[in-house]
Amino acid sequence: MLGNVLTAIVTPFREDESIDFDAFQRLARHLVENGSDGIVVAGTTGESPNLTDEERLDLFRAAIEAVGGDATVVAGTGTYSTLHSVHLSERAHELGADALLVVTPYYNKPPQRGIVAHFEAIARTSDKPIVVYNIPSRSVVNIEPETISRLAEIDTVRAVKQAHDDLAQARHIVDSGLALYAGDDVLIQPFVELGGVGGICVHTHVVGPQVADQVRATLAGDVDRGREIDRELGPAYDLLKIQTNPLPIKAALNLLGHAVGGHRLPLPAPTEDEVAAVRDCLERLGLLVAA
Repeated sequence: MLGNVLTAIVTPFREDESIDFDAFQRLARHLVENGSDGIVVAGTTGESPNLTDEERLDLFRAAIEAVGGDATVVAGTGTYSTLHSVHLSERAHELGADALLVVTPYYNKPPQRGIVAHFEAIARTSDKPIVVYNIPSRSVVNIEPETISRLAEIDTVRAVKQAHDDLAQARHIVDSGLALYAGDDVLIQPFVELGGVGGICVHTHVVGPQVADQVRATLAGDVDRGREIDRELGPAYDLLKIQTNPLPIKAALNLLGHAVGGHRLPLPAPTEDEVAAVRDCLERLGLLVAA
């Protein structure tokens, strides 16, 4: 639908914490040239809670300008407010995004019927495909299988980014006729094996070609090759466990020369120990030479 491997792209900042749009566009092109079929803009990895609406919209514009002809651009428009999510979705539609990534409303802890109503309201604003983002670890509320079935009845809901390791629930997404994307990088292999289409990833900032090969091999029936690559990517999964995302992936990109800068509070700068741990993972991946 939107591609098999999408990268949830980071948002580069300058020293004064303004967005570095030149670095963002360079990184977007790099990702598309190195295994990504598309990018997700202003998701959690892009530090969306710390962006203004205008900054989000400017990032959507910049992404479409940089890679819109060569890759899909998915706009992160979900918030804990339905009205706010509707507004951002309308604007992303006007700008020409290919699809909308809409996270489960967080903090409010809505009942399941509230989740359905939330997505129905957003679907009325645009005919763009909606990717439902289920991430109970951050939103607290899990989208239950019965709710997935109801969401699948909404014409423009086409896919689920599932950051939940319950394989039965993942299989239910596939059985509901929705495209299943792994929302946690370590879930790509098991999800593709049970009928998923790929992943919306973070580690593909640094191992994009390998992940593209992994997904392609598994979808072609070479499960052994897919699993072999998955094992080889162990250090990439370790990297993402070092600290809250996007701290480790930004540290990795900076070490690799992509100059994506730091973060806005409440995300702090990584510690020396955290940077050293990130370097170790990159060395084990063969992306940096050990000192």
